[in-house]
Amino acid sequence: MMALIEIEQLTKDYRLGDQIVRALRGVSLRIDRGEFVAIMGPSGSGKSTFMNLLGCLDTSTSGTYRLDGVDVSELSKDRLARIRNKNIGFVFQTFNLLPRTSALENVELPLLYNGTPPKLRRPKALARLHEVGLKGREHHHPSQLSGGQQQRVAIARALVNDPILILADEPTGNLDSRTSLEILALFQALNRRGITVVLVTHEPEIVSYAARVVTFRDGRIVKDETVLNPQAAEQVLATLPPETEG
Repeated sequence: MMALIEIEQLTKDYRLGDQIVRALRGVSLRIDRGEFVAIMGPSGSGKSTFMNLLGCLDTSTSGTYRLDGVDVSELSKDRLARIRNKNIGFVFQTFNLLPRTSALENVELPLLYNGTPPKLRRPKALARLHEVGLKGREHHHPSQLSGGQQQRVAIARALVNDPILILADEPTGNLDSRTSLEILALFQALNRRGITVVLVTHEPEIVSYAARVVTFRDGRIVKDETVLNPQAAEQVLATLPPETEG
């Protein structure tokens, strides 16, 4: 299988006053197309720095990073921005939705940024909202949606440009157990369609739903394991008692 992500001896240093903080220390990793990878590690292990580099939100101090065959290590900020918009969908713990705009308008934003004509933006955004189960909620503002629904809007927004890679940073961190399973089921469904998913989490119970777990500690990868039989979130959901009205 062709590699989507190829990283060789990646380092990242930060200067804090007179001190140099070595956030990543020679990380090498290959992720093939269509994988579902969970990134684990304690606070300060380097996993968030690694995610920022994967998402072209930051640049490395040294080493190489090839995304879909393109060496992005030395690209300009403008080129990195274009790659982020075209190839990568981001999902964050805090949803990052604009509070005064509707779900539909939030999903349209990446299309607006890349110059997609208005007549094409709306139907594409609608299709993505319906795909994540939000038909009928298109014109609701974030304050009118539950946490799980807001995260579904964020996932629809991440999908609207047909990315080759979804990066999810603690996407279930603000959600209850049932809603977390619903979001994981959605990620698994997207992954079955061939979208590569890389998910950062500190929750051990979440990684059992990924097919591969990469563990960071002190800026290095200390473990890279294949999960032989990942849990199916939909099946786990089916075993739970039905929700009751509060």
